[in-house]
Amino acid sequence: MTGTDAPADDPLLRRAALGVLVPGFVGTTLPDWLGELLAEGMAGVWLFGHNVEDGQQVGALTAQVHGRRPEALVAADEEGGTVTRLHHRDGSPWPGAWALGVADDVALTQEVMRGLGHQLRAVGIDVTAAPDADVNTEPANPVIGVRSFGPDADQVGRHVAAAVAGLGEAGVLACAKHFPGHGSTRVDSHLDLPVLDVDDDVLRARELVPFAAAVRAGVPMVMTGHLVVPGHGDLPATLNPSVLRVLREDLGFEGVICTDALDMAAVAQGWGRAGSAVLALAAGADLLCIGNPVHPGDYDAREDTLALADAVVAAVQRGDLARERLLEAAGRVAALGRRQAERRGAPTQADDQADDAAATRAGRAAAARAVRVTGEVPVLQAPDVAALGGGANIASGARQEVLTRVLAHELGGRVVEPTGLVTDGAGRDGLVLVSDDHTDLGDDLARGLLARCDVLVHTGIRDLPTGAVPACVVRTHGGGAASAAAAAVALRGAR
Repeated sequence: MTGTDAPADDPLLRRAALGVLVPGFVGTTLPDWLGELLAEGMAGVWLFGHNVEDGQQVGALTAQVHGRRPEALVAADEEGGTVTRLHHRDGSPWPGAWALGVADDVALTQEVMRGLGHQLRAVGIDVTAAPDADVNTEPANPVIGVRSFGPDADQVGRHVAAAVAGLGEAGVLACAKHFPGHGSTRVDSHLDLPVLDVDDDVLRARELVPFAAAVRAGVPMVMTGHLVVPGHGDLPATLNPSVLRVLREDLGFEGVICTDALDMAAVAQGWGRAGSAVLALAAGADLLCIGNPVHPGDYDAREDTLALADAVVAAVQRGDLARERLLEAAGRVAALGRRQAERRGAPTQADDQADDAAATRAGRAAAARAVRVTGEVPVLQAPDVAALGGGANIASGARQEVLTRVLAHELGGRVVEPTGLVTDGAGRDGLVLVSDDHTDLGDDLARGLLARCDVLVHTGIRDLPTGAVPACVVRTHGGGAASAAAAAVALRGAR
């Protein structure tokens, strides 16, 4: 049985509770339980890397979803650069936001996001949780960094607007995130509760500027951030009516407010998933992203989804959540779903941009615009390529594995472990090291390797420490397959 415990004489309430939920699930085909809930009014589904094998499989999966409910929204986190679900195995063929910000050509950003959107549309994905509208002013930010278009609010706003336009041209719904801004924090909201420690003047002059630009560009969806804004009380923005009123009343946003994943520690630890769901709806959110049942949760997606639907129904019955608020949220989501269903069947221009080879060429050309080389490029003969730290995080997945693999392939070399460079004398035909903002370039191993390497490919935004800079540094300003390939092109110039 898939039904909630809502009374049989109130089917509208039960359907509305389902109509604000977008769960994740396990598998590469649609589970029966989820298909039944979609037919009963579930808002949609959220895809993660473990749901993706290839484009053909994803297309079949989304067809199953839309077959059960044409208005259902299929969403995924597809930003380009380090954050991709569709290309999680081989890396995104599109550069990320920071690289596009360095190139600082809004027409290029629009073109890239249109191409990314065409690939999503081709496999039936309706919503991408992009663009990132955060202004990253904190170099030590552990979760945003190169996912932002940069540290300048006006510049970020221009590129956010271009990204919204490009995705829209491809027939994909953009979702600007993480309102009211995650860029100046030093805590990963997947792991703990960050504080956006700025006063209201800074908030409005910096953090809110790109979101205002997104609203003016007609963004259909905005995602909340799980972070506390001290001037608005102790509740994180996702659960905070004061913060969400800024989006509705001050910025004039009339679209769908979507939460960040409710299984993230920033809200789940303090309020629980069910409690967070009710508070978010009461605060003004419309669509609840439940999260990834594989990581970090390892929970039963079916049982969790039903429990959340029951919690929403019970909250209305207790009077903790106004019935009108729930019906408003479900109605707003349903209206967007109907519009997208109509749009899905309509032709768009340049659908050939979804072709993988064309996307790869376009993405590499765009990524090359952000590559900066200092020092003399050495001649590399079958170099060893190693990553200095920079392990996976929850938002981005594996950051360095794609980079080292692509660089080694493009340069005719091989991927090696850093420790192996010390023990077996590897690197005799050239040594390329890869680092990002989470690499400790000051530890003994890193210092030793930096002293003997030929090239450092730096994908992050932090300045390199004095005394740890090799003779040749290639800065890509982001990760992913496109940026790695662009770095390789710069290095092949001396061959």
